[in-house]
Amino acid sequence: MLNRCKYLLILFCACCFNIEARSLDDILESQYIVIAVYDDYAPFSERKGDVATGIDIDIAQKIALSLGVELRLKWMTAGETTDDDLRNHIWKGHYLDRTVADVMLRVPYDRAYSQKRDDVGLLAHELVHMFGPYHTESWQIVFNQERLPDVATMALFQYHKIGAEIDSIPHFYLTSAFRGGLREQTRQYDNLVLAIKGMKDTEVDAVMGLRSQISYLHSQLDTQQYRLAENAFPLIGKQKWDIGMAVKTDYRALGYAVGDVVSALVRNGEMQKIFKKYAAIYEKPTYYQEIE
Repeated sequence: MLNRCKYLLILFCACCFNIEARSLDDILESQYIVIAVYDDYAPFSERKGDVATGIDIDIAQKIALSLGVELRLKWMTAGETTDDDLRNHIWKGHYLDRTVADVMLRVPYDRAYSQKRDDVGLLAHELVHMFGPYHTESWQIVFNQERLPDVATMALFQYHKIGAEIDSIPHFYLTSAFRGGLREQTRQYDNLVLAIKGMKDTEVDAVMGLRSQISYLHSQLDTQQYRLAENAFPLIGKQKWDIGMAVKTDYRALGYAVGDVVSALVRNGEMQKIFKKYAAIYEKPTYYQEIE
């Protein structure tokens, strides 16, 4: 079993991937599955030397093991929008390589998004089937308690500096909400790791980002000095949203098979254990709470 797990961790960066998405039967016959994950996106998916690690890597391994096939990872660089990523990695392929994956992880599970219409009224995602929510994401602030005793309200950041990843939703929120009242105290960073470093260097008193990433990075800090806030985010739009998976719409049977694997992980508590392994806060999607 140990050798099998090590085998599944091999990165197939140099091999040929699929020119077209494949059916469940094709995957079982070929004895491998290609799953797309985001590159350099801890705690979900990253490469440490020749080893792939992260929450989504563990989920991908579970999917491959359950189907009895070999796992091949397709590393994605995030486009400007999720629409770009779905096009480049599920139903069409990027113009530079034209290859696609069988399954893509970390896709919004949202009816309004899946039913979105384009400029002429056609379904924008008619070539994609989105399914299998596996966690609920939200926003989070981590703060330096030595410089900011508590975060009871966002109004505090009229007077205390706060960092965010550039061009992220928290960055836009902090620079535009409340009639721009927080803009002067907002500092931008290339990524959350640098934002956290900025907080440790006292450039900012707090950092805002995805709850899963903030909680993961918080675990690497002095948790007595740096705390996770419990405030809400007025005017940000969605406070919470579900994350799931996607396949090409022609291959619903594959979606059902993969969805069953992931559903079992959520129901039996394995998904929560995976998130705990990476010190990331986990919340079960309401989809499961409603049908249990």
